[in-house]
Amino acid sequence: MRITPTRIFQIQRISAIALLVFMTTHMVVVHYPPMHIDFSQIIVRMGEPIWKVIDILFLLSVLTHALAGMYMVLTDLQKIGPYRQALGWIAVVLFVVFFAYGTKTIIAFQPPV
Repeated sequence: MRITPTRIFQIQRISAIALLVFMTTHMVVVHYPPMHIDFSQIIVRMGEPIWKVIDILFLLSVLTHALAGMYMVLTDLQKIGPYRQALGWIAVVLFVVFFAYGTKTIIAFQPPV
């Protein structure tokens, strides 16, 4: 199955919308709360399952957006044309590795008791 540049463009736009939502949530919750927030509260929050899901979805959005954008920029270069398929597979492998590592780190995190 070949993913067309138009489809990659659509995927990147959808991930951009997701990033806007996640980044706004992150800024409001972490950097502009109504009360003072310190590191201990962040540690407790990172142990909650809902925040783990949010962080994993944030990671998914970032990786999708970044790797799709990098792929499109690189394939716009004329000299890269013959390597388009290899670049696509490299992007997929990087996505899987980074997503697996990031997800494992997020899920494994437990606040100290």
